[in-house]
Amino acid sequence: MQLATLAAIQGADLARAVLDGLLAQAAGQQSSPLMTFGFLAVMVVIFYFFLIRPQSKQMKEHKAMLAALKKGDVVVTSGGLIGKVHAVADKFLVLEVAPSVRLRVLGSAVSSKAPEGLLEEEPKSEKAAEKDKDK
Repeated sequence: MQLATLAAIQGADLARAVLDGLLAQAAGQQSSPLMTFGFLAVMVVIFYFFLIRPQSKQMKEHKAMLAALKKGDVVVTSGGLIGKVHAVADKFLVLEVAPSVRLRVLGSAVSSKAPEGLLEEEPKSEKAAEKDKDK
């Protein structure tokens, strides 16, 4: 398709020259099938160790963390919400993000457990923040 477009735009001579060059290049680079198979095998091993294995390990750790969640744990969702687990179901969690404010989220939306004491922090008032700034 591209060769036909090239021929229509710039003439048949240029297309023929490009085609001849490509055929000559392909004929000069003959390699054994064993060499090609070896290269593919090395690429598969590299992809396994650098992409597939770490991702599957991370997925197992995430599933184990989700299975270990219980009422009272503080978690962070992938959207950035921080809440305390109020109830755990098969696919859903009920998070309490503020007093008497509960959200139902998918278990897969939970990215990690929050560090200890994160939810207990009280927001500073504006006057306290100004005093800290003046110091």
